[in-house]
Order: sequence, then C-alpha cells, then structure tokens
Amino acid sequence: MLTSILNNSTVKNITLVCIADLIVGISYGALAHSQGFDLWVPLTLSVLVLAGASEFLFIGVIFTGGSPISAALAGLLVNSRHIPFSFAVSELTGKGPKALLGYHIMNDESVVFGLAQESDAEKRAAFWLCGIGILICWPMGVIIGEVLGSFISDTQVWGMDAMFPAIILALSLPALKDKRLRITAIAGAIIAVATTPFLPAGIPVLFALLSLGAVNR
Repeated sequence: MLTSILNNSTVKNITLVCIADLIVGISYGALAHSQGFDLWVPLTLSVLVLAGASEFLFIGVIFTGGSPISAALAGLLVNSRHIPFSFAVSELTGKGPKALLGYHIMNDESVVFGLAQESDAEKRAAFWLCGIGILICWPMGVIIGEVLGSFISDTQVWGMDAMFPAIILALSLPALKDKRLRITAIAGAIIAVATTPFLPAGIPVLFALLSLGAVNR
C-alpha cells in the first residue's frame, strides 16, 4: 500500500491537506449553488477538470454573463501552469495508460508532496496518495457544498477561500531553505502582487513563472 512506503508524518500531512481541500470543495459547491448552477455542473468539473482555481473561474465567468467557450479558455489559460508541472513529475506518473490517470491527478498539492520526498519510491507514493485523495475529497466537498448552499449565503465570510493558498504556502516553506529557491519565490511573489491589480484572476500566477528564467539563468 502507498501508506506503508511513507512515514506517518507525511501520511498525516497528506490527510490534512485532503481534508482541507474537501472544505474548499464545500465552498466551491456552495458558491455554485448560490449562483444558480445545478449540481451536475460543478460535480462534472470537479471530476473531469480537478483543478480548483480554473473551476472557480469557470463558474464565475458564466455567472457574469460570459460564454462557456470563453470560460473554458480562461480555465485552460490558468491551468497552463500544469505544463511545467508535467515535466517535473514525469517520473512519478507511470507509463502507458497509467500515466493518463497520473497526469489527471496532478495538482499543486500532489506535485509538492511528490517532489518533497527523498527516495523515488516515496516520491511516487506521496504523489499518488495525495492525488487520489484529492480526486475523492474534492467532488465529495462539492456535493456537500451544494447541499449546504441553501444555508451559506456568502462563502467568503467563512474564510474558506483563503485556505487553499495557505495550504500551498505551508507546504512550500521547507523548500525555501535553499537560497536560490527562496530568491526565485520572492521574485515570483513580487511579480504576482504587482500584476494582480491589472490582470484577470489566475494570470498573475503565470507571469510569476518568469522568475524562474530571470533568477536561474
């Protein structure tokens, strides 16, 4: 089993992250419900897309009057950050048909956990355990959120929208001990903050990737 390869601390951290994603999924489901979407829309997105930022953006664009095509293109643009991710985890996803599922469960959390381990076996186990865990918890959260949507009028009041970036920050902190990574992260953060007032949601994150080339030349 995947859990037998990993130490208890890593399994515990992955479990907590999956639970946190379930809670964010509740926020997403409740938001979709409050904007008039039937359950099948966010649920289908949560299974087939499995990328929170682009899913939030998709329903937001539709709700404000945008077309499904423009919403899908916006989501694809935000998800283009997964392109460098795919190169980073190419050894973790497996080969052949298995790789299709491996790349499908590739997300910020599974990539961070996978790359943070020491041995190749631990990297693969952490990547798959986290990815499959989120594949289960995210749609489950959406269903719960749709049910509770009638009682939660404003998800931002609960602060659930801040949980996802807080998770990623906490997972990234150990890597910042490396000076080059720390400088790259700071440069990326500056670019993202500086461009946020002028660009649509999700795009500043893509511009932050420019720090990789600027700092690591």
